[in-house]
Amino acid sequence: MGQGSRGMTSVATVADGFSLLEMAMAAADETGVCRRPITMRVEDPATGIVRYVPAPCGNTLESQCPACAKRKCAIRIQQCREGWHMDAEPEIPDGPPVELDGQTDLEEQEEQGQRRRRSTRRRQDAPNLPRLKVENRTVGEVFAGKYQPGMFLTLTMPSYGPVHQDGAVNRKGEVCGDGSPIDPYSYDYPRAARDCIHFSRLFSRWVQNLRRAVGWNVQYFATVEPQRRGAPHVHLLIRGAVTKEILRQVTAATYHQVWWPHHDVEVYGAGRMPVWDYDAKTFVDPDTRIPLPGWEQALDVMDSVDELEPAHVIRFGSQIKPKGILKGTPKADAAIGYLAKYLTKSVSEILEPPNQRTAEHYDRLHAELLRTPCSDRCPVWLRYGIVPKGVGPKTHPGYCRGHAHQRDWLGVAGDRQKVSERWTGKTMADYKAERREFVRQLLDGAGIEQPDTSGLIVTVVGPGDPAVPPREHLILAAIAQRTVWRVEYQRVLEMLGPPEAQEDSATSSVPMEGEQ
Repeated sequence: MGQGSRGMTSVATVADGFSLLEMAMAAADETGVCRRPITMRVEDPATGIVRYVPAPCGNTLESQCPACAKRKCAIRIQQCREGWHMDAEPEIPDGPPVELDGQTDLEEQEEQGQRRRRSTRRRQDAPNLPRLKVENRTVGEVFAGKYQPGMFLTLTMPSYGPVHQDGAVNRKGEVCGDGSPIDPYSYDYPRAARDCIHFSRLFSRWVQNLRRAVGWNVQYFATVEPQRRGAPHVHLLIRGAVTKEILRQVTAATYHQVWWPHHDVEVYGAGRMPVWDYDAKTFVDPDTRIPLPGWEQALDVMDSVDELEPAHVIRFGSQIKPKGILKGTPKADAAIGYLAKYLTKSVSEILEPPNQRTAEHYDRLHAELLRTPCSDRCPVWLRYGIVPKGVGPKTHPGYCRGHAHQRDWLGVAGDRQKVSERWTGKTMADYKAERREFVRQLLDGAGIEQPDTSGLIVTVVGPGDPAVPPREHLILAAIAQRTVWRVEYQRVLEMLGPPEAQEDSATSSVPMEGEQ
């Protein structure tokens, strides 16, 4: 396909006013094909023939690509189910040992080859943490010789102020509140924003503390999502049984201290921001032209302060309702489905405001997040008179493009799916390879010849390649190829008669051409 065909199809329309691309995307959704394929250039060195094939975009959001989101969600469900009630230690490939340490009495921060030590003996406002020597095992205790329950629980953040309880109704018809504060002026937006930014570190600390409290390497499968008030909370499955008392003790005793420069008062704001000095190669005050202190200098000042307090301390809330669940029960299926339903939704889709006051609440939280640094490289630090790491003349002072500061994320950024390393001992790539191998073996067993792709040179198409076909052509080609594969696969099923449970799982893993 050359430029001529592309020019014709780019303006092709049908009677109802839909373009060919829109129709191709709709057909892709119906047939389970990626609607936003990545163009791959495939060259056969033996013949010199070059062709362009589609590869899945791999998006995890259903609103962006239903087929890719469904496929990835199916793999996650398989991973979740396989690891939750595992009764033997998973096989782990050779590599670095799993970190088993819990919260230490001395936190260390490594900066450019130098190690800064800050004494952080347990805070007086935190209860003592139960501690045992951690055994290198991940499988929980078996009860009565046959029962090996797993756990389901949710960890939430503390209150930042009273919220309305009369604004929303859940699917059960229960009034659950709309998340908006009763008094926006007393609602603690700064703490809410900082808790969003540092939530992942707190969860990691909680897992470490739990392992030290129970004495074995607890494994988890977790999903992070926002509550209606905008605060993140995490639903997690734990392999093995842990008493409710231990879980409550660990939650109450867990905290994370943020040893960053204090950032309570902005030095610069809109209309007056630091400027880049090309001679000094740093940001300077817009009036005095004096260079601002860098990140290392700010940490040096912190080291000189006696009895230094952290910039922020984050803790979980006191509400925790753990449940023990046995393998193969309806409750187990329901828990897995509960975690999976959020995997294909974006934060903005989950937090669709039910009314105007909730929308205004999210706007206020977003405004606070714009003033909250998200890392030591965040340009927001320039608002507080500190030059972060990695800045340059192209840095927009005071504004960060990271997901944590975007309105659609509301601070709940990063990887919302958290799985411990020894949950199954396999990565997502391993699961994809297993599913492809399953289909390949079925086709081989039925005598269906498959193309040899081992000698092909496959590269991602760069910008400006005039021979690249339009996206609608790629989608239609993928639909045609998938239809052929599906027919071949169905014929194999009729010949070999595998269990129906395998049919849906394997069918969803039939690869697009670019995946071969």
